[in-house]
Amino acid sequence: MSLKLTYLAKPAALASYSLIAISTLLFSHQPLADTITNNINLDSAIYSDSARHHPVWASKGMVASQEAIATQIGVDILKQGGNAVDAAVAVGYALAVTLPRAGNIGGGGFMMVYLAKENRTIAIDYREMAPSKAHRDMFLDKYGNAVSKLSRFHGLAVGIPGTVMGLQLALEKYGTMSTKQVIAPAIKLARDGITMTADLANSLRDSKQRLSQWPSSKAIFFKRDGNLYLPGELFRQPELAHSLSLISKYGSKGFYEGETARRISHAVVENGGLLSVADFKAYRAVEREAVMGTYRGYTIASMPAPSSGGIHLVQMLNTLEQFPISEMGHNSADTIHVMTEAMRRAYADRSHYLGDPDFVKIPVKALTSKTYGKMLAKQIDMDKATLSKDISATEKLPYESDQTTHYSIIDQFGNAVSNTYTLNFSYGSGIVANGTGILLNNEMDDFSTKPGTPNGYGLIGGESNAVASYKRPLSSMTPTIVLKDGRPYFVTGTPGGSRIITTTLQVIMNVIDHSMNIAEANAAARIHHQWLPDILRVEQGISLDTLKLLRAKGHHVEVKDAMGSSQTVMLSANGVFGASDTRQASSLSKGH
Repeated sequence: MSLKLTYLAKPAALASYSLIAISTLLFSHQPLADTITNNINLDSAIYSDSARHHPVWASKGMVASQEAIATQIGVDILKQGGNAVDAAVAVGYALAVTLPRAGNIGGGGFMMVYLAKENRTIAIDYREMAPSKAHRDMFLDKYGNAVSKLSRFHGLAVGIPGTVMGLQLALEKYGTMSTKQVIAPAIKLARDGITMTADLANSLRDSKQRLSQWPSSKAIFFKRDGNLYLPGELFRQPELAHSLSLISKYGSKGFYEGETARRISHAVVENGGLLSVADFKAYRAVEREAVMGTYRGYTIASMPAPSSGGIHLVQMLNTLEQFPISEMGHNSADTIHVMTEAMRRAYADRSHYLGDPDFVKIPVKALTSKTYGKMLAKQIDMDKATLSKDISATEKLPYESDQTTHYSIIDQFGNAVSNTYTLNFSYGSGIVANGTGILLNNEMDDFSTKPGTPNGYGLIGGESNAVASYKRPLSSMTPTIVLKDGRPYFVTGTPGGSRIITTTLQVIMNVIDHSMNIAEANAAARIHHQWLPDILRVEQGISLDTLKLLRAKGHHVEVKDAMGSSQTVMLSANGVFGASDTRQASSLSKGH
């Protein structure tokens, strides 16, 4: 049976198969009181009478993603005996069909993989790359001014897609199933169609003017007469099904060689871009060493550059570890103050130091050191906000992108995957390569189109992130695995552009500092500061008294729209837990 609920005072069931999707809970037949024995006691931080939000429980594995159908596909793979990587690849391909504004095979991203048998964490970088003919000043007019349209809604905005290569690398090295098995559900969805949801219909309505600029995009996402698809109607994507079928048959070569590569290259060049067939052949996904840190006894494993996420997540945690956050209280004025000051300094360093590690030297050890965290903490005045104009990146350290989507998975074998991938803006560049059904990214905007000029998320970039041939643009994506005693404790990540790093930070703090269960940690009101502009952004839910205290300290506070869509799964001795952020209407956690 199903009940319409928004908050649960206590969980109604423990079952092998459970599902929660914002306001609908499916119950098993056996009540919770009958399933808990003296040998199975759930932690009070997971289920307690004081909590207003509760995660889903399952006995074997858990998938948390932003879209219900894709989540179900991941769970089906786990039920068939697949591992977390198999499920992650299946979910990745499915989201390209069911969540086209962010799920993709025409974009790129990052995947963190924990392998239980080997007790090691792997970081897979499948970020897009600039075409071979890309150059530093390609987005400037004759007067040297940055032209945002060229880096956002133009053929020049398209980087070499990395998603297919990244998913295939993960599957071939760490999965147990074939490409044909994991991609089959996505092909069926694209070929036979999905039921148009209100969420997807609203998203297409909001993007109609932009998508309709390109006949190939308009033909796919709108009816022949130009009208919108309505909720409940069947939405088919046969061209995308064909492109997925080529991957099913040929693996990565089905995307990076032959028909698909030619069609995408032609579409990009036709729209003024530089992407060539040779660029597709040159693309490589790579494995990198994960960024590792600790926070109050827990180990943090996150994504290295060209993501800025892992480095600055650890940097901020090292700074905040110097303060008694738990005693100061969740979202109190003092806690928000020190969080803001830590964020401000991290984003200043991001602007100066971060870029593609294959092109620039990044002082990773220094930025993520406890010593540096302590030094930054000493700069924080508890009574007064620092003005961003008075902060620049710390000099002389020793050397050695909103419409993204994230999903987190834990399997019955103890393996875990944290994956974040994107087209950059909602529906990317808006360009669909004719005959492929594939939306193309606009990730070139994540480069510093002109050092010192903000990108689409207001982030200021420096020389380290300037455009160059075959270079990967800097990203904020922060797929993260938190370990306890050397094993996965919880897995998290989120979309949100420049706010990804700070959202992930707050989910971690909410669990570790404030003893929240992962559903509460996802739901709690969030804040964000990114150095420039000098604005402390807060969601609704922070008390007016707290905002007055923050303004009295000198913070420029603005209440704005909700941030992120975190997807979190947690492993315990008694099973696994999952929680999907209620900020997105399509989010879903499901376990087995």
